[in-house]
Amino acid sequence: MGNCCVKSEKFTAEIVPRDGAKVYPTVRLYGSPKSILAAYIRFALLHKSVSLDFVPSDEAPANGFRRSETDGHVTLQVGSEVVTGSRETLLRFIDARFPSPVVGGGAEEEKAPVMVTVMRLQHKSMLWHVERVLRWAEDLVTRGGKKAVDPSVGTPRMEIRKFATSYSALLEVMMEHARMEETVLFPFFDIADRGLTKAAKEEHARDLPLMNGIKEIIKSVGVLDSGSPDSREALNNLSSRLKLLQVSSGQSKQHFKEEEVELLPLVEALELSKEQEENALDQCFDVMLETHGRLLKFFLEGLQPRDAMKYLDLISMCRNKEKMESMLMMILK
Repeated sequence: MGNCCVKSEKFTAEIVPRDGAKVYPTVRLYGSPKSILAAYIRFALLHKSVSLDFVPSDEAPANGFRRSETDGHVTLQVGSEVVTGSRETLLRFIDARFPSPVVGGGAEEEKAPVMVTVMRLQHKSMLWHVERVLRWAEDLVTRGGKKAVDPSVGTPRMEIRKFATSYSALLEVMMEHARMEETVLFPFFDIADRGLTKAAKEEHARDLPLMNGIKEIIKSVGVLDSGSPDSREALNNLSSRLKLLQVSSGQSKQHFKEEEVELLPLVEALELSKEQEENALDQCFDVMLETHGRLLKFFLEGLQPRDAMKYLDLISMCRNKEKMESMLMMILK
């Protein structure tokens, strides 16, 4: 976003083709760098095996983002095919032209309260990242500090640093999510029935200290010589803690399930006004500042494409235009 030059955006699928997938022609997207619709379509195309050229339009609005879905006259060109129109029209074309994965649709789904959608999507992302970190950590411990088969991770010490970065990002997202629940959502429940959130608060207090302790062990592994007795001991210690985290991961799944089955359906019963819902969403973005800033790409990696598009819908609802623009820039830069 905001780049005034034509930019060719390359994706992993172009570097490592999936099962002999055919090469698609270049997709050209014409639109304003300040257009929500242009940002939305660019993000949708990130999930496709395409080479994208974004061509900033001369019709850019003068005063920041517009809220109209058709602002900036967004146009897609694939070879001789040219398509313009609403978001739904463009997404239908993209999915028809590049079938997998599906990014559009879902309009037929029952509309849930905004904060219910927020919570469910955040739970999905966090669980995906927890399971990924556990698989990676198990492989690290099994290898005992030896070099990975995949050369892209570098030396053992380089891999530990990458693992530590990923783990730290997950921990930060989970801590911000817990803080958001306790400061934004739970107060609504406490007004209705103070006992509703007691179990959830206790589980937050149980899980996050364990994850903080693992972060410190990862730091110690990173400064030790790979394969040394101290390094092996630290890896064994990490393995023991990770087994506890694995149990905690199962508990986290249960925790999220309980919230979604027992608490989230009650959000509708709270009968929040539109203004209360909008305030809660804005507070969510404020409390989860890093999740919706430098960690936003990391967070969205944990969602299926259609769910990631739903989260972008939530971002577009932010009433602070400057903050919304910043979030969209983090996704697309």
